[in-house]
Amino acid sequence: MTVVDHRLPRVFHSEWTKLVSLRSTAYTLASTAVCGVGLAFLISAGQATEYTSGDAAARAEFDPAIGLRSILIAQLTLGVLGVLVVTSEWSTGMMRTSLVAVPRRGGLLAAKAGVFGGVALIVGELVGFVAFLVGQRTLADGGAPHLGLGEPGALRAAAGYGLYLAAIGLLGVALGTLLRSTAGALATLVGATLLIPAFTPALPTALADFLQTWWPPTAGLGILAVTPEPHGLGPWAGFGVLLGSVAVVTAIAAVVFRRRDV
Repeated sequence: MTVVDHRLPRVFHSEWTKLVSLRSTAYTLASTAVCGVGLAFLISAGQATEYTSGDAAARAEFDPAIGLRSILIAQLTLGVLGVLVVTSEWSTGMMRTSLVAVPRRGGLLAAKAGVFGGVALIVGELVGFVAFLVGQRTLADGGAPHLGLGEPGALRAAAGYGLYLAAIGLLGVALGTLLRSTAGALATLVGATLLIPAFTPALPTALADFLQTWWPPTAGLGILAVTPEPHGLGPWAGFGVLLGSVAVVTAIAAVVFRRRDV
């Protein structure tokens, strides 16, 4: 009789093997890099032109970290991978095999989230720093104000890019676990990260102000601001709201995962 080793390090190794063997892993990570860095270049080039042709009022409001807004698209590609880490096993039936090998579902989910979170953080930080440097070089070449990593808030903004991407990716893992459907989890992720923030300004003022301050993805983006909004949460407080929300969704997903048949 074969004795199955349930020790967590072996479960982590197994999840790592699954992650690197997925073709979607290479595609989505490459897309994250292309979207993050490529859009940072295009946004910065466009804004440099706007700055040089703009009036004094527009120049006074210019944000040198604007290239980091490429994260709005990059978050979707990494979020997709987070969803697929879980839902791909349900779609192929592999989840039954995984649960036979690792009956402790909490350990299995922790290993999936841990392995994916580590990869997402490393890739996110690399993309964030390259996007920042490419964006600032493009602004400098275009004659617009630009930043160095040593200036106040700049290092936090560049590092915050990877932290935010990792958090959204883990949200994708939690939604995939909770919904077991790739389409459903992706629709929820897009709605939470893009659609609700996009429609917030059209809502009644009191509700719009509340969502712009406390809606988790919106609050979390504050970590990318070199100059924080005077009336909003601080950069780390806003990111804390995002992390707390991801932790709550993950905890709910873990409870549901443990109580389901498969």
